Amino acid sequence: MDDFFDIPTELKKIPHQPGVYLMHDETDAIIYVGKAVDLYRRVHQYFQSRYKGPKIEQMVTRIRRFEYIVTDSELEALVLECNLIKEHRPKYNTMLKDDKTYPYIKVTLGEEYPRVLFSRQMKKDASKYFGPYTSSWSVKKTIELLCKLYGIRTCRRVLPRDIGKERPCLNYHIHQCPAPCQGYVTKENYQERVQKAVRFLSGDYKPILSELEEKMHQAAEALEFEKAAEYKELLSNVRAVAQKQKITDSDGEDRDIIALAKDDRDAVVQVFFVREGKLLGREHFHVTIGNEDTAGDILSVFLRQYYAGTPFLPKEILLQTEVEDHETIEAWLSERRGKAMHLRVPKKGSREKMVELAASNAEMVLSRDKERIRREEGRTIGAVKEIASLLGMDQIGRMEAYDISNISGYESVGSMVVYEKGKPRRNEYRKFRLRTVTGPDDYASMHEVLTRRFSHGLREREEMKAAREAAGSEAAAGTEGAETGLLHEELGRFSRFPDLILMDGGKGQVNIAEKVLSDLHLSIPVCGMVKDDSHRTRGLYYNNKEIPIEKTSEGFKLITRIQDEAHRFAIEYHRSLRGKDQVHSILDDIPGIGPERRKALMKHFASIDEIRQADVETLMAPDRMNRRAAESVYRFFHEPENGEQ
Repeated sequence: MDDFFDIPTELKKIPHQPGVYLMHDETDAIIYVGKAVDLYRRVHQYFQSRYKGPKIEQMVTRIRRFEYIVTDSELEALVLECNLIKEHRPKYNTMLKDDKTYPYIKVTLGEEYPRVLFSRQMKKDASKYFGPYTSSWSVKKTIELLCKLYGIRTCRRVLPRDIGKERPCLNYHIHQCPAPCQGYVTKENYQERVQKAVRFLSGDYKPILSELEEKMHQAAEALEFEKAAEYKELLSNVRAVAQKQKITDSDGEDRDIIALAKDDRDAVVQVFFVREGKLLGREHFHVTIGNEDTAGDILSVFLRQYYAGTPFLPKEILLQTEVEDHETIEAWLSERRGKAMHLRVPKKGSREKMVELAASNAEMVLSRDKERIRREEGRTIGAVKEIASLLGMDQIGRMEAYDISNISGYESVGSMVVYEKGKPRRNEYRKFRLRTVTGPDDYASMHEVLTRRFSHGLREREEMKAAREAAGSEAAAGTEGAETGLLHEELGRFSRFPDLILMDGGKGQVNIAEKVLSDLHLSIPVCGMVKDDSHRTRGLYYNNKEIPIEKTSEGFKLITRIQDEAHRFAIEYHRSLRGKDQVHSILDDIPGIGPERRKALMKHFASIDEIRQADVETLMAPDRMNRRAAESVYRFFHEPENGEQ
């Protein structure tokens, strides 16, 4: 979730251009996707006071941020909206039950005598697809026109198998088909006709448009108004199809499209994600650069850093410009993917247009979001630099913070939150259900959590080392498989260690963490987040001394956010367990103790240890606890076979 998104400020930056907008809620989930001819006017309407209907009113109350993708036309916005809705299935979008799709024009190049057909699906076959288009009627009329102009068959006969078996159809007699079914046209001549139709569909419209316009004017001058109207209608249909879009690619492949915009100090790299031929999402990344850095230099660094950490690698990456170490990066990415991967700089066609679209969106982000990005960087990267300076560290990349949550020792849980470059990495958060600690002992609980976390990480590192050695042996033997990269990804969940550990407390918590690390022979700096009597952060405890921190500084604010996040995550997990199990504890395993008696024990005694130490008479003190139940509790804790494991 972007904590620094101010909706009124961001509304002013929206351009008067066509595109798609995406609304996000407080969890950063996409709750609505829409298209607009004018993004500025359309998105502003959601935040104006006039009544918009109960569904939209409810949606607007949940919007915490929005983003938008600028397109070159309303058609592209419409197709992109369709792709994004099907990919994300937002809560407030109306979903078609039949999942109806936009139409394509299909040229069956896999046949010896190809046809031009209407299709609702784009498959990976030998055919060539054009589209998608928004008007089914215009597509059908265009197919009809192509068949008339170029003499392309419309029958379903299997050729050349069925040549000469039946009489030619009516289209031959009205001079709209050269009758390949009779062998009246050579295969080469027919293929040439099909290629003309393909060139038309690929964007070579001028010859046809000029011919139709000329015929329309001739018919009008000859006072043949019906024929002129027919040509005018055909012109309209061709122009509708000629409004080519580049949001969906007919080859159905996975690719990333990368372009950037830069000035003297900053650059924004835009990445479009195309999956199965459809543009399904984008991300942009802010980069601080030097005056001497070229676009190729920036892209080279970005490729190496970004794809070192991303789990999915597409078949192809389209770049705005060449990078100097092209072959090296391509070989490295192919090795990571387990099969060939290509870096390409398109020079023409729809793919070049897609790169241009990514570049224009990067330019927009750079020009409109620079102030917000710099403000955000001050609160994230700048804050991390402040903390590193206070602690005397060169730099801090990854920070992990820990917290314990329990209610009088019942169902103790631990939380681990991760921050990188001052931002939360929620997919790397971890939660721990305590196994060995009974009672409200935060020090013992933290000892268990840290021991489990770093022991697991050390085991993963050993497994990864063994996997790399095995992969090296297989490669030497020529047997390395594509699954090697996947194996490394699977083994690495805990193996990444932090540059700094933050403990929710002072000297005591820091000592616990340092003891665990010492026992495991690890050297990681540990810093305590010291609180005052009002339970508010007042400073940092590091290297056996308390370091004051200015409360108005970005470093202090980041420490507070991390502390609150660790606490929130632990409490949230604890509540989920209580909601599921009504604080399931060792008491649930005692024969004859149901929910009511368990609650009575929990209310009367401060901890499990007090219950364990009580005699039968004391156990009878709580309401609803008779002698038989009290004896059952006493036996459970004092007979060896029933003791806690």
